[in-house]
Amino acid sequence: MKILVTGGSGYIGSHTVHELLNAGHEVVVMDNLANSSEESLRRVAELTGKQAEFHQVDLLDPEGMKKLFRDTRPEAVIHFAGLKAVGESAEKPLWYYQTNVAGTLNLLYAMEEVDCKTIVFSSSATVYGEPEEMPLTEKINMDAQSCYGRTKEHIEDMLRDLGASDASWNIALLRYFNPVGAHESGRIGEDPAGIPNNLVPFIAQVAVGRREHLNVFGNDYPTVDGTGVRDYIHVVDLANGHLKALEYLASHGGLHTWNLGTGNGYSVLEVLHAFEKACGKELPYKIVDRRPGDVAVSYADPSSALADLGWSAERDIDTMVRDHWNWQKNNPNGYEA
Repeated sequence: MKILVTGGSGYIGSHTVHELLNAGHEVVVMDNLANSSEESLRRVAELTGKQAEFHQVDLLDPEGMKKLFRDTRPEAVIHFAGLKAVGESAEKPLWYYQTNVAGTLNLLYAMEEVDCKTIVFSSSATVYGEPEEMPLTEKINMDAQSCYGRTKEHIEDMLRDLGASDASWNIALLRYFNPVGAHESGRIGEDPAGIPNNLVPFIAQVAVGRREHLNVFGNDYPTVDGTGVRDYIHVVDLANGHLKALEYLASHGGLHTWNLGTGNGYSVLEVLHAFEKACGKELPYKIVDRRPGDVAVSYADPSSALADLGWSAERDIDTMVRDHWNWQKNNPNGYEA
């Protein structure tokens, strides 16, 4: 199958491109390189012996996207491209709505023009907000607490309305939790631009000496140690979930929603201590104020993905942080080196 991957040179995108190529698919990558590097795709080619076709195109360039789709004629799309920082979204809401929501609308118009009607969308557990019940199932109503989460919620609504209006669309909404880790080779991994917004890449940069200490946002949550609890999933497990979703859409069609997570929650300090074990040293941290939009506890019920897709996460937290450290210690400055 010929698959176009938006944001394909980014963290989750590059690992998914790796798995797609290994599975024998033809891959076209579209990325604006705002928060990623084409070096990731060169390394994917090195690991797989196969080359993804790359095009530097922005979601906010509708004509550029339409031309790309006319030229490449993909059969399906995996849509990662977008902005993703909870804190930043509170400061720049219009930028987030324009990029994530309007950008996805541009993408859907480009797909429709060439009759490409299969899409796997990179949604997020942030759409759930802070419900009283745990674990989170796909049946819980969406109630995002952050601007970032609400952009994902709007896109899901848009895709549901599209699927309801035209049964020829095949749509997977993948609500995934907190991706961490890296390919076991240490050749591809997470390389955020500027200061990392997510926990594990920040810890990794502290461990390698790029940051002085970790800021822990709040220690007064109703959790085991007062710090926020999240469901962390290995990026390779997550990538494989996208392949399983594509296979399911090819044989079943329709619109489907699945959580991709492990079903286990770990606090910030538990993840920090696991990383200390992996890198063999104590890492400094400071407790600071909570961030707006953060919830106390979030972890998945991934049973629907297991039942429908035959998918479940295989790698535990120790493997996640070990692989992440292996990437960071071998690439202390990310792809820049």
